[in-house]
This record gives sequence, structure tokens and C-alpha cells, in this order.
Amino acid sequence: MKKIQLSDQVLITNYLEGDETCFEVLLMRYKDRVFSQLLLMVKNRDLAEDLFQETFIKVVNTLKLGKYNHEGKFLPWVKRIAHNLAIDHFRKLKKRKEVYNKDEYDLMSNIPEDSLNIEEIMVNTQVLGSLKSLVEELPHEQKEVIKMRIYMGLSFKEIADETNVSINTSLGRMRYALINLRKLIEEKNLNLNVF
Repeated sequence: MKKIQLSDQVLITNYLEGDETCFEVLLMRYKDRVFSQLLLMVKNRDLAEDLFQETFIKVVNTLKLGKYNHEGKFLPWVKRIAHNLAIDHFRKLKKRKEVYNKDEYDLMSNIPEDSLNIEEIMVNTQVLGSLKSLVEELPHEQKEVIKMRIYMGLSFKEIADETNVSINTSLGRMRYALINLRKLIEEKNLNLNVF
């Protein structure tokens, strides 16, 4: 039987027993889907390639340590690792306060520059900063859907695929995120006028 026809589980077992070519089959089977996911998230080919390599290094290390759970499917597990590495990358960037990509979504970019005076620009910048810090206070799932939708520009279908939930769940998370943002604005008595 050709290795290409073997199940993921058999390939993993054979790989762990010393057949390195079985991992190559797994890699070839899923590399396009994992790379596409990363490229969608980071919108930069070089960065996506770096994260792709990190993903499969982590996959190999986890397999060799015997920490892979056979109950789950291999591809969703690999995609979750890739997703988490991309999110970690954005978190590190935020901590360093670096601007990653000019294509990243910016609320201010939709406002024509000539329509604002300096005071309005300063107020809008302050509002944006306040909103970003409020988003950080949301529960993880809500924060994740806000960032994927607004900052990364993903559709709710893409968000559902990336987070392994239904579209309704991702829509529900966005709804609760907006409700919670409104509550936080009221609690902190902020005058943001965005909702």
C-alpha cells in the first residue's frame, strides 16, 4: 500500500517508529492549507513562511515527546498550532509597539484626512486608543473575534474556520463582544460615541 493512501494516524505511528518519510507525506498532504491559513492571518508571505516552519517544528517536537492526542484530527490540531503562533506574533508586536504591516486595518484610514482638523484627529486617536485597551479587557474568545474581524479583516466564515466553531458561534461572540464593550464604556464613563 502506498504511503499516500495511509491514514494520518498510521503515518504518525510509522513516523514515530522511525519512518521519516511518513512525516513528509503528512507535510505534503496539509502544507497548502496550513500555509494559506497563515497567509490569510498575517498578510505577508515571508512572515507566513516563518510561522509555517515554526508550526511544523512544534508539530515534530510535540509528536516526538508523545504529547499528540490521537482523539483529535491531525489537520485541525496543526491549524490550531499555526493560529496560536500567528496570534502570539501579533501579541509580541503589540508589546513592542511596532507597526507590523501597512495593510493592517486601521479605523482612522476610513476617514478622509482633509475632513478633520487637528483637534478632531487627536480626539479620534484617543478614542481608537481607548477602544483598543477596552478590547484587551474582553474574554479571550470575544477579543479574538474582534481582532480577526476588525484588525485582520476576516469574514465570519473565515473566523469560524480558523477557530473551529460554527459561523453562528463566531457571530454570537462578536455580538457579546460589542455588548461587553458598551458595558465597559458605560462603567468607565467614557464618551466614545462609537456604538
